[in-house]
Amino acid sequence: MNAFGSIIFAGIFVVFILLAYAIRILREYERAVVFRLGRLVGAKGPGLILLIPIVDKMVRVSLRVVTMDVPEQDVITRDNVTVRVNAVVYFRVMDPVKAVVAVEDFLYATSMISQTTLRAVLGQAELDSLLAERDRLNDQLQQIIDEDTEPWGIKVTKVEVKNVDIPQDMQRAIARQAEAERERRAKVIHAQGEMQAAEKLRQAAAELSKESASIQLRFLQALTEVASEKNSTLIFPVPIDLLEPIIQAKWKREKSGD
Repeated sequence: MNAFGSIIFAGIFVVFILLAYAIRILREYERAVVFRLGRLVGAKGPGLILLIPIVDKMVRVSLRVVTMDVPEQDVITRDNVTVRVNAVVYFRVMDPVKAVVAVEDFLYATSMISQTTLRAVLGQAELDSLLAERDRLNDQLQQIIDEDTEPWGIKVTKVEVKNVDIPQDMQRAIARQAEAERERRAKVIHAQGEMQAAEKLRQAAAELSKESASIQLRFLQALTEVASEKNSTLIFPVPIDLLEPIIQAKWKREKSGD
């Protein structure tokens, strides 16, 4: 009886082990690529799946978006400047069967293709484009990497260049270039302001020249403004035309008095 009980216990234990091996529960974002005696059966899941013990083998694949850091790469730009660049790649598995069958390790393969593509694409760009046209280069990287990984069932959704480390001497050169550009813009703005001021003065002179009295009034106003600013004696050369009306009026009074 003890021997029979031991056999039953051993049988129950074996059945429990087989059931534990045969029953698999997959989450919503997981798929199981099943092989039966080495032959591909297909992808199963999510939820509860059953495997034939010893006969079936399962590879679990996640369908969530993977965020992968691309290590720093030494890149020589088109204008022969050496920079260190790193990036981040966002991708997900669209076809779990291809991701398991078509490539040995899709994570490692995607990382390698991202590194080589990063060096190739950024090596064709000049330093100014690398700094100013980041969005265009990101789109170009995404398209190329996505085309290369599509046979593996991988969809690359986004690529972002994170940091661009420039040598110290090049940083100083860029700073000098930026300072020179700011000075150039300041001089251009100053010159444009002088041109606008000269044009306004020309227009004002044209308006004042229409009436001689306007010129005289403007001259007297300028004298008043200058005199109010400083308490000092000012000597101005007065045009004879300005005094002509006064002289004529005095001459008329003297003539009438005679």
